[in-house]
Amino acid sequence: MRKPFLITPVVRLRRAVSTWWASRTAAAARLGLDRGMSTAEYAVGTIAACGFAALLFKVVTSSEVQEMLTTLVNRALNTAG
Repeated sequence: MRKPFLITPVVRLRRAVSTWWASRTAAAARLGLDRGMSTAEYAVGTIAACGFAALLFKVVTSSEVQEMLTTLVNRALNTAG
């Protein structure tokens, strides 16, 4: 005899989120709300991402950070072997 299928908490959560998302998108469609970003928002987001990437590149390529990373890798290799 087969055991009845039990709904796990994960399945319940997935169904609840799916239902919630469907109701939100339906409400947004009824109200005519704009979904997504406009071209200007994409441009600002792209510039911000490029600026953050440049800052991160500058930090990672600095001599202090390179020395810290080299020391960390050497210490990890020396303790393993």
